[in-house]
Amino acid sequence: MDKHQKSPLKTALTEHGVSRRDFLKFCAIMAGTLALPAGFTPKIARALESAKRPAVVWLEFQDCAGCTESLLRANRPTVAELVLDTLSLNYHETIMAPSGKRAEKSLADTVAEGGYLTVVEGSIPTVDDGIYCCIGGRTALDIMKEVAAHSAAIITVGACAFYGGWPATTPNPTGAKGVKDVVSGVPIVNLPGCPFNVDNLTATVVHFLTFGSLPAVDDLGRPLFAYGRRIHDNCERRGHFDAGEFVQAWGDEGHRKGWCLYKMGCKGPVAFHNCPTLRWNEGLSWPVGAGHGCIACAAPNFWESPAYEPVPIHQLTPPSTYPDAEAAAEGLSPAAAGLIGAAAGLVVGAAGAVAAQRLGKEKEEE
Repeated sequence: MDKHQKSPLKTALTEHGVSRRDFLKFCAIMAGTLALPAGFTPKIARALESAKRPAVVWLEFQDCAGCTESLLRANRPTVAELVLDTLSLNYHETIMAPSGKRAEKSLADTVAEGGYLTVVEGSIPTVDDGIYCCIGGRTALDIMKEVAAHSAAIITVGACAFYGGWPATTPNPTGAKGVKDVVSGVPIVNLPGCPFNVDNLTATVVHFLTFGSLPAVDDLGRPLFAYGRRIHDNCERRGHFDAGEFVQAWGDEGHRKGWCLYKMGCKGPVAFHNCPTLRWNEGLSWPVGAGHGCIACAAPNFWESPAYEPVPIHQLTPPSTYPDAEAAAEGLSPAAAGLIGAAAGLVVGAAGAVAAQRLGKEKEEE
């Protein structure tokens, strides 16, 4: 591209009145979300400015459309919408302009070209050859396999595409399954949640454009930048847990004061997600902040787990005692930084032991 010629992204930013400074702020936020050092901000900016608009196919199967609703509410930061606009969203049943046979032609043309990103929302029925979810006369199972075969990578959004979600709960009459159970041979990254947080999708796409690959994942295929930390360790009510201050009943004094919701069934101690830090509604709040315990919606089979029964805590010390992924202070060696992080983990673990003793004492009194 001619150095004097504006990229499509720069043109879009200019048309929407977004300054270069705001764009770089967005890139810095994406670096932070991806747990990358601040020095990666220029690399992300260059990748977004120079990358060709990747074609995206969004498939929606058995679901409640909650993840599409989350997509439509992408507004934090505001530039996130503009970055998503740089994608060529060739197929999305809810928001695409064509309908009927023209819509299906858009999908067929994209599949013929290949090399696109596929986003999947909803579970895939497999019983009776998958006849319980058909689009344009074809089963979801057939569409999924064809689209996957020509995809560069697949991103599943929400609990349903992750493992089957609520359609897969007992007795699961349609044989609903997640993408990983019906597709193989294609890179897959899972963004579970009910619904998922669209900012994690933006960060995943930015990582793909910047590095040409999907982000590092855990053993469940979830990106570590979003699912690598235990919710309990970033919860604003953690201090009350450490102090042994628990809500005993909905609406009691502790509930009004914002005490820990563990005894009300909060799954935060065993759930991994960035909800406490990313939050919802432009970063305004999240379920625990609003007064309801975490239901571990990013975990497999969470619909089968009793929502209001406390989970056993097997390990009070955080799973990771390392510091945040950021540049070390000048003169501080990585070994020293690790020791500081470990010391911090021991402090949190000691506080957790106090809470455990308090819980044990209450149980004996009861």
